[in-house]
Amino acid sequence: MTDDEDIVIEGPDLAEDDPMRAFLPASFGKKSAETNIAAQIDRTKRSATNRASSAGEDAVASGPSADRLKGQKKEDSEKSDGSSDDSDSDDDSDDDDEFPVSHELVLKTHERAVTTITLDPAGGRLASASVDGKINLHDFAAMTPTTLRAFRSVDPFESRKSSVQSESHPIHRIEFSPLSGSLFLCISSHPQAKIMSRDGDVVTEFVKGDMYLRDMNNTKGHISAISSGTWHPTDRNLCVTAGTDSTLRIWDINNKRRQKEVIVFKSRAPGSAGRTRMTCVAWGSPTQGGNNVLVAAALDGSLVMYSGNGPFSRPSAEIRDAHKPDTWTSGIDISSDGRMVVTRGGDDTIKLWDTRKFKTPLVTVQHQSTSAHYSMSNIKYAPNSTSILTGSATGDLHILNPGNLQPELVTPVTPGAPVITVDWHPKINQIVTGSANGETHVLYNPTMSSRGAVDVMSKAPKKRHIDDNPSLTMDQSIGISGDSIVTPGSMGGRRGGVTASGRSRDPRRPEVMQQTPFMRTQPDEKHVAENIPLAHMLHEDPREALLKYADAAKKDPMFTQAWKDTQPVTQYAELSDDEEEGPDKKRVRR
Repeated sequence: MTDDEDIVIEGPDLAEDDPMRAFLPASFGKKSAETNIAAQIDRTKRSATNRASSAGEDAVASGPSADRLKGQKKEDSEKSDGSSDDSDSDDDSDDDDEFPVSHELVLKTHERAVTTITLDPAGGRLASASVDGKINLHDFAAMTPTTLRAFRSVDPFESRKSSVQSESHPIHRIEFSPLSGSLFLCISSHPQAKIMSRDGDVVTEFVKGDMYLRDMNNTKGHISAISSGTWHPTDRNLCVTAGTDSTLRIWDINNKRRQKEVIVFKSRAPGSAGRTRMTCVAWGSPTQGGNNVLVAAALDGSLVMYSGNGPFSRPSAEIRDAHKPDTWTSGIDISSDGRMVVTRGGDDTIKLWDTRKFKTPLVTVQHQSTSAHYSMSNIKYAPNSTSILTGSATGDLHILNPGNLQPELVTPVTPGAPVITVDWHPKINQIVTGSANGETHVLYNPTMSSRGAVDVMSKAPKKRHIDDNPSLTMDQSIGISGDSIVTPGSMGGRRGGVTASGRSRDPRRPEVMQQTPFMRTQPDEKHVAENIPLAHMLHEDPREALLKYADAAKKDPMFTQAWKDTQPVTQYAELSDDEEEGPDKKRVRR
């Protein structure tokens, strides 16, 4: 072959539509696989949604606003004459554009029911709590489509547990501070509330009150379990807790030894002796400015409202029969303008109240309650109070109209498992739900939502082995595979040696026995004999040591000399051998 000749490379002679072309390389060199983000997000698209048109007919409302609504619906139906059938598809598309529910991200990190969820103000960290007393912390920035798990799971009462397995306290509510986001409030079925950092460390634990005091004004803390709590809307150092000891207590997180204010609620229900359980509490502040509002509900059916800035000596308004007595009112929330209050009671009703005329509900709607099994079921206003969110016992998410409480959208989340807690974050525009089957669902829309679940599904999946389950094959404390063979002591750095408590830093090395002060010095026998009194008696026989002083004690009774002259002489009856007294000769003395 000469230089003038052209080099011709023969390629496969295949047709353009031949399927074999998909298996042949198109270029040389190493190829980088690119992730199809659009297809990855499309896989999280929800398959079916229920519209409010099918669920709204079953809802029963009462009140003046509901009557106007029924008349308006009747007029609209007479004017439409069948034109509504043509606009059904348009209404469905409008619902998809209005609410971020087109896609969902499922986090299965709890084994039992998820009772409460919260997001920090930036929307980057999600915390969820369960009946088993565990709090799972999720970071959206660290998760990928293949690593949807919590980066930390904490137990607020782990420090109190001994080596014997103890009972965990179900967590009723956790809530990030709405101003800073560096702390969150933890409420469990325990008299002491906790303030925890965003990383799950306990920062403050409020004091427990004296249960033997009758007057609750004199106790420094709750004496029984706390049912709910929330933060002050404008002061980052204040929070309020509602307890089953018939009190609301306002705390300063910088002073854990005593509450700042105590509000004792006196029940008027017959047979209650002036006490009842406070079931939930809400603290709201108008966005345009104005006085704060503190609203709480009780087990006797009462709904009480206080001025959020005090004084708290007496309520500004009180409704005795807001809900049916002896039913657990689990949810309460205040609108962004501070004028409307919505409550979800254990009597299968949702009621809307006006704080300016706090006497009778504006609207009452029938809604099946889940508070009989889960007393943490909540109801929340959407951002800017444009909608109201709540769950149902059938596993559906209900988005209600804030004026008449009629469902605008009913969509299934966990069919068959009740939706216990809901939240709508205003910054990332995503809805988070927690269900009884242990799942946390993040509903979003790629075009409407930002960050959060959108960032998670926009990342390339992390490459891992098909059998690489970190909870089973990875040692999280040292970050190596559990199948690795490690020689004890060969791991350098901080993993060698022991901690201050005597625990080995290498989990594969047995713990070192703790040394007492006596073991550190190890004194010899000579030192013990010279410095420790009566140390020579350690190896003596105690019987021989006592008999050694027997003769001396008989001659000179040092300890029994007090009754030497007064001790009576023991006298025995003299009997001969022939006069032995048998059992037949004894006389019974009466």
